Amino acid sequence: MYTSYFNFEENPFNLTPDPRYLFLSPHHKEALDHLLYGINERKGFIAITGGIGTGKTTLCRALLSQLDDSIKSALIFNSFISDTELLEIINQEFGIDMDPEVGTKKEYIDKLNQFLLTNFSLGGNAVLLVDEAQNLSRTVLEQIRMLSNLETEKEKLIQIVLVGQSELNGLLATSSLRQLNERIMVRYDLKPLDRKDVQGYVEHRLVVAGGRGNLSFTKGAFKAIYSYSHGNPRRINAVCDRALLISYAKEKYTVSKGILKKAVKELHGDMTADLQIIGWSWKRITSLTILLLLLIMVAGIAGWSFRRPILGLFPGEQKITEVKNIFRPQEPKKEAATLFLDEKTSLAGLFDLYNVKTKENSYHVDESHLGLVSFSLVPEYYVMLKKPFRIHLSDSTPTALPFPRYLLIREITSDGAIAVDARGKDRPITRDFIMRNWAQEVSWVYLYKNKDVNLFRGMSVPDVFKIQRILNETGYPVKPTGIYDETTFNEVMKFQRDFGLLVDGIVGRRTRALLFQMTD
Repeated sequence: MYTSYFNFEENPFNLTPDPRYLFLSPHHKEALDHLLYGINERKGFIAITGGIGTGKTTLCRALLSQLDDSIKSALIFNSFISDTELLEIINQEFGIDMDPEVGTKKEYIDKLNQFLLTNFSLGGNAVLLVDEAQNLSRTVLEQIRMLSNLETEKEKLIQIVLVGQSELNGLLATSSLRQLNERIMVRYDLKPLDRKDVQGYVEHRLVVAGGRGNLSFTKGAFKAIYSYSHGNPRRINAVCDRALLISYAKEKYTVSKGILKKAVKELHGDMTADLQIIGWSWKRITSLTILLLLLIMVAGIAGWSFRRPILGLFPGEQKITEVKNIFRPQEPKKEAATLFLDEKTSLAGLFDLYNVKTKENSYHVDESHLGLVSFSLVPEYYVMLKKPFRIHLSDSTPTALPFPRYLLIREITSDGAIAVDARGKDRPITRDFIMRNWAQEVSWVYLYKNKDVNLFRGMSVPDVFKIQRILNETGYPVKPTGIYDETTFNEVMKFQRDFGLLVDGIVGRRTRALLFQMTD
């Protein structure tokens, strides 16, 4: 929209991981150096971690473009796969011909080993790069560890790079993955940009996009960018893209601090626009709840104060005598509250957690309805759920509660999650505990509008832009244009297929609800 106005050849702040736009800050240069060292020195395992949006995927794409022709590479960007699918994709990426009837892991590994030995004999090297590795199941990670056994007496035949969010460190530190963790010889944790690097990052992207210097940002604008993004490249891209759109609308060639603040405000508004409720606002519900509790407290106090006159109305009742200093037997200690909740307790807790989350994020919920949605997901997907949810427990879970039973999850942690027990107390639980008790189904609170319409190919409405932004954050790259184009349609289809939804390319209520749950 604004590219021609500013004489750009393309949008400088796309969220797609284009290696041409990689800005080598000191942190990114160190990370790239670690990668090249680990690969060229045949160190076997390399782990690159970092927060969401710090540029890990862009860094990896840049790495692949810089590798020598003698280095064969395989890239895996969909980490929700089985161990057999992993081997199949690796062989496909390396261009290994497989017979249609081949399907066992042994056959895949034998073919891969033969390819690696031939490649090594010709002086070549091989790299397997796995993006979003924090989502890999333990079975797949163990299969990856076994691939490192493909070696000669002196050299590793394949170098394996695991790239993932910070949770990957916690996952690798678990006892069940100790053998894999000990084989990682090169590690680097990618940090966001420093304050002084933000200006260089923005100007670098403007130049790569074909800018001719007619667009400028003020010093105040750069300060505002850092204050909003804290050096996170993805956030920088989002706010700069919106700022350029505002500048285009105002016919300005200088992005000021005021324009940046307006861009931040609009982005924040997009994030909270869906959280509206019709008729009964959430504030009203909260106020009524507090009023009801106050009435109960007043009634209780009044009843206790007038207990003697009230009891005097009943002739057969004994008089109340105040007795002091009488020994009373010690009450038995209360047992620890259970983590395994019944339907009523878990549902009430889920709505309470949502209420807290709503207040923390200052959501406006004046035009929407509050409902409960349930999905059937494989256990490895739990790490993608960003808002409070409950897990339906398996029948084998040892508890005296009647079925159905649930685990109430407040938030995900690097090594598991924070659950809420029957008394509303936070209790840390491990990833193994979740996997052991998982029964495929999860549920959470979702706000939906009466006026929500299904989004489909060809539409151009504000909601399309929001869905495109969420798809990018979830790992399904599209260009946020506000137009439901062919790329958006295909990525929605992939998302629906990956998570067991109806694969029709239409963003209906259930697709919206799952995308909503996977964003902060």
